[in-house]
Order: sequence, then structure tokens, then C-alpha cells
Amino acid sequence: MANLIYVANTSLDGYTEDPDGKFDWTEPGEEYFRFITDLVRPMRTHLYGRRMYETMMVWETDLNLAAESPLMRDFAETWKAAHKIVFSKTLETVSTRNTQLERSFDPGAIRQLKQTVQEDILIGGPELAAHAFRSGLIDECHLFIIPIIVGGGKQALPGNVRLALELVDERRFDNGVVFLRYRTNQARAA
Repeated sequence: MANLIYVANTSLDGYTEDPDGKFDWTEPGEEYFRFITDLVRPMRTHLYGRRMYETMMVWETDLNLAAESPLMRDFAETWKAAHKIVFSKTLETVSTRNTQLERSFDPGAIRQLKQTVQEDILIGGPELAAHAFRSGLIDECHLFIIPIIVGGGKQALPGNVRLALELVDERRFDNGVVFLRYRTNQARAA
């Protein structure tokens, strides 16, 4: 059975975006970029909300981005190869290959997906992840703590959820970013 893994960049004070909706402070260094590419490469299915999908789709739609460096080309190829499921009530169509559009988040369908695929599943975007957290679906959290305090914005982790976590791995990068990998208590019980 596949694990559902929430992957997020977050400020030290727990936000994925600042109060203005900006996340330019998450620009990865080379070591960190290589690590995250290798981390997501085996996750062959990605779940996104509309906003996260629109942010990530540039890895397929902006050919200049992949041409900037071998690291960026590697990430672009990794992202394009993954099957993507976008959950949105407002998005009319998707503009990338290997992408399907779903109108609502169905916990039962995600449980079925976890039982059907072999590789772990990435879930990106704090709003979509909040639904999965509240449904008891998240097996691991992979958090990249950026050394900045932004003072507000979009929370990386949902409110009104209590969940025990077990630290499984940690790593410090040369740019001060810290990676924390946690397993959830529901994953330990499975």
C-alpha cells in the first residue's frame, strides 16, 4: 500500500506563503533542489489543489525554465512524468499531460488510490492537504523549514487537527534550510 506524503516548504513560523501571497523566499539552493528532486522522483502520482497545480505547471508549460540548468531540467522531467490529479471546482481544463481534473476531494477514492498504486503519492498544497489530514489519510509529512519569519499568510499545516508525529529523518542544507520527515500515528498503526 502506498503512503500519502505531504511535501511543503514552510517558513520558520509555519507559512507556505506570506501575507501578500508570495513565496519567493522558498527559492531552493542547488543542494536542496537536487535533494527535493530525488525525494519526489519515486512519487509517481501527485495530488494538487488548483493553486498549487497552477504554480507547478510551469515545469511543463515554460520550456525556458527547464533549459536554465541540468538540475531544473531534471526536476521538470520528473514532474512531467508523474500522474497528476488536480482537485478544483473552478478550473475548466488542465493544460499539462498526465493530468486529470476532479471536482471534489473524495477520501474514499484516495484510500482506494493508496491501495492500488505501488509508489508513494505526493500531496501538495496546504488547503488540499488539510482535507487529507482531517480524513486521516496523511502517512508522512516532509517539511522543508526555510530560515525566515514571514509573520502570517497561508498556514502550512491545518488548524483544528491533533496528530502525533514520529521524527524519521532530518537534514540540514548549506543554505540553512532544514528538512524534517515525520511519520504520522495513523501510518504507524497501519
